[in-house]
Amino acid sequence: MGSSGFSWKLDDHPKLPKGKTIGLIVLDGWGEAKPDQYNCIHIAETPTMDSFKKTAPEKWRLIRAHGKAVGLPTEDDMGNSEVGHNALGAGRIYVQGAKLVDLALASGKIYDGEGFKYVQQSFDKGTLHLIGLLSDGGVHSRLDQVQLLLKGASEHGAKRIRVHVLTDGRDVLDGSSVGFVETLEGDLAKLREKGVDAHIASGGGRMYVTMDRYENDWEVVKRGWDAQVLGEAPHKFQNALEAVKKLRAEPKAHDQYLPPFVIVDGNGKAVGPIVDGDAVVTFNFRADRMVMLAKAFEYQDFYKFDRVRFPKIHYAGMLQYDGELKLPGRYLVSPPEMERTSGEYLVHNGVRTFACSETVKFGHVTFFWNGNRSGYFNSEMEEYVEILSDSGITFNVQPKMKAIEIAEKARDAILSGKFHQVRVNLPNSDMVGHTGDIEATIVACKAADKAVKMIIEAIEQVGGIYVVTADHGNAEDMVKRNKKGQPLLDKAGNIQILTSHTLQPVPIAIGGAGLSPGVRFRNDVPNGGLANVAATVMNLHGFVAPNDYETTLIEVFEN
Repeated sequence: MGSSGFSWKLDDHPKLPKGKTIGLIVLDGWGEAKPDQYNCIHIAETPTMDSFKKTAPEKWRLIRAHGKAVGLPTEDDMGNSEVGHNALGAGRIYVQGAKLVDLALASGKIYDGEGFKYVQQSFDKGTLHLIGLLSDGGVHSRLDQVQLLLKGASEHGAKRIRVHVLTDGRDVLDGSSVGFVETLEGDLAKLREKGVDAHIASGGGRMYVTMDRYENDWEVVKRGWDAQVLGEAPHKFQNALEAVKKLRAEPKAHDQYLPPFVIVDGNGKAVGPIVDGDAVVTFNFRADRMVMLAKAFEYQDFYKFDRVRFPKIHYAGMLQYDGELKLPGRYLVSPPEMERTSGEYLVHNGVRTFACSETVKFGHVTFFWNGNRSGYFNSEMEEYVEILSDSGITFNVQPKMKAIEIAEKARDAILSGKFHQVRVNLPNSDMVGHTGDIEATIVACKAADKAVKMIIEAIEQVGGIYVVTADHGNAEDMVKRNKKGQPLLDKAGNIQILTSHTLQPVPIAIGGAGLSPGVRFRNDVPNGGLANVAATVMNLHGFVAPNDYETTLIEVFEN
């Protein structure tokens, strides 16, 4: 107890007992949509997930996992795994990502911050480089923010600007890169009229250049480094529009996988390599696909690939991408302060916790769940297990991923009797859904359902409780649609595959031998979202949630 009177102690729940083992399962990218042939969750054999809705409809419901429910600016903003797990773990809605950046840009506060002042030190003699995803998808970055940043930086003294673009085609339509480059070129032309030396310097597709994550494939980052820092790439062009159009004209070309290119002058010399004395800003606000590049820019001793040159630069991220690693050290916009997350409360109240996923989602079920905080709250009370993801392959090649291994670890943890909460993330429906491979995604959903079954069987064996939910949609709708909801076709008459997350709600189901009779979902929280899950889980552990948490989804009905 501090002088403020704050206490970690949670009140006992008046009706629910303590000490039950809770299996908390997050199916990544598992939304709820109308059944049709593009709904992989519907097509796949998923008897376990189906049984919840069929056998106990009062213990199954939908919750919101996008837009304002997870702290994003508008209801058109699809949820993502980071903000989803933040909300699941924190139990409150925090202003997130894009919205934080929007506020900082709108108020001009971004230009008064330490991060901007740090990069500004290079404006006199050096070049300002902006690196990031050129897209209006709003998942990793947004074009309008880049436009505002360009304008603001030039008004605050940037005389020479180079933009290194990464094309999208994952969160937006394939082919939209051409329009985005045209828009950006128009803005840079206007800056040149005002005497600012502003050009696009390099580019490449997001899945092939720079934007790898979780150290899956450092070659991706190296290809970007070679183009952005060294000014070297297999493709050289005199302007970016020509680059994107020509590379897209190749057979099987896709915005996500465009090869790296550099822009050169009339003498074939790169127009914008990053050199000593320059400033660099990575303008993505979402963290996961910027951490590796941040390491390459910041770490003195770095051995993941040969950087050839390690320029002395002033580097800042749009946001800090890893709070625990303090990466990058400087950033333009500060993250929301997430305090008193459910994990920390439960540990203080004697709840022993086990968390597990494979590499691609391990951080979500630990770091993001715990309010962007690495490590344990109390290493004697918690155990986190990471199963290594297959590296160097696309996930549709092995769509079962590590679902069964995760389930086995969870089962063993449940049966060991050592833990009150066993928390997992099953990544299949999200990671395979992102590949756009419908057949593989169906296999992925079936594998995840099988894993759920294994975990629930262990929970039943120990008289525990299960909570099964998701963090956002993906696999339940794999086709782009028009305003009427009909599939969009390309010029050749083929359906346009949807590789992104969705705006769909996600299910939550509760059950198990240890669930007290009379527990059911309330009817008076119709707009419940992911942030309501924390209070719900605290109740099932036998506690009342703190009063500033989003309200619980359950009530105990007594006949």
